[in-house]
Amino acid sequence: MTRSALLELIANGENSGVEFKRDDLRPEQLAKEVTALANLEGGHILIGVEDNGTISGIKRKDLEIWVMDTVFGRKLHPMIIPFYEEIQLDDGVRVAVVSITQAPTKPYVVRHNDREDIYVRIGSTSRLATREQQARLYSLGGMLHAEALPVPGTGLSDLSRGRIVDYLTSIVGHTDTDFAESELIQRLLGLGFMVESNAGRPVCTISGLILFAYRPRRYLRHAGVRWMAFEGTEKAYRALDDRVIDGPLIALWHGRMGRVRTIVEDGLVERLLLAMRPFVSEERGEIDESMRRVRDWHYPPNALREAILNAIAHRDWTRFEEIEIVRYADRLEITSPGALQNTMTVEKMLEGHRSARNPDIVAVLRDYGYVDARGMGVRNTIVPALAQQNGTQPTFIATEDFLQLVMKRGPDLA
Repeated sequence: MTRSALLELIANGENSGVEFKRDDLRPEQLAKEVTALANLEGGHILIGVEDNGTISGIKRKDLEIWVMDTVFGRKLHPMIIPFYEEIQLDDGVRVAVVSITQAPTKPYVVRHNDREDIYVRIGSTSRLATREQQARLYSLGGMLHAEALPVPGTGLSDLSRGRIVDYLTSIVGHTDTDFAESELIQRLLGLGFMVESNAGRPVCTISGLILFAYRPRRYLRHAGVRWMAFEGTEKAYRALDDRVIDGPLIALWHGRMGRVRTIVEDGLVERLLLAMRPFVSEERGEIDESMRRVRDWHYPPNALREAILNAIAHRDWTRFEEIEIVRYADRLEITSPGALQNTMTVEKMLEGHRSARNPDIVAVLRDYGYVDARGMGVRNTIVPALAQQNGTQPTFIATEDFLQLVMKRGPDLA
């Protein structure tokens, strides 16, 4: 870091990515700031700067050894390797800069007094993480798959037997279709779609409920998809359509794999696309060879389907907001709760990098052919389909709370 860059950081004051510290701080104090930054997006700790921005400089001997050994070597877990440098200013005063990059193995903890404390960065302060914040950090770091959590009050009767039997026979490979209730439960326990509970009977996991339950929202109020359509370019008091679509993610299929299979009962995605169709497409007066009216889509159907599936498959179940899909006159917005996990970025996603938040749900969707087997639907489907149809590019907005995809409606409806 250059002197000018350091002075600019100091002049701008403390924020979510910059912390000032005197050099007489205790190791657990520095460790607290490091973990808070690492649990967010990384940042810089300037040692030798007062809270008000006054440069007091560093006086501690062998500060680098103290930082790397005492603090990073003994107080932090898991291991973080920072970049340490000391910058000398014109008056001979030195400031140490400890830089932490965005780290993948969240949450990071401070080990002190036989405890492990998790800190998060809120504005310019570092605070102990709440239970909900801890759950999100574990999920972001891939250490907690919320889809495997039990859903109290649920049971086998909440699941579609037809869908379960089809999965066991057509996907898993069982030849017998006449399963006793106890056998079905054992199969679902083994697959992770149910778990034992203290109540004395197995309950569904989030993944089991989302994939196979008749009405997941009966127990998970943030399941399903909120769909809205507006006439103009902003949300208005009156909507053309506003409803929550609920149901099992997987459709009910008839027929064995390798033969002709047909859908006999729609799943969540099919129900949602049916509700959306009048607002994202329109019929021409012409009739095709199959005696059906020709339909023009404002957005490529395959891109729509892929975007919806991505929002459902990769949503963060530790957050209690619904997936929201909104059609405006000039665009479609699909918002999925939760930040991108680990070190995933929009740029990596566009290049085809993969990181499944809910691997069980994604695996079943892949088994049924809902999603790209290679997991590159954004790169290989959404981007080229939009470019080919209307010459537009999708916009992705990633925040700490959600990932939003914006698809613009092109000038040509054909």
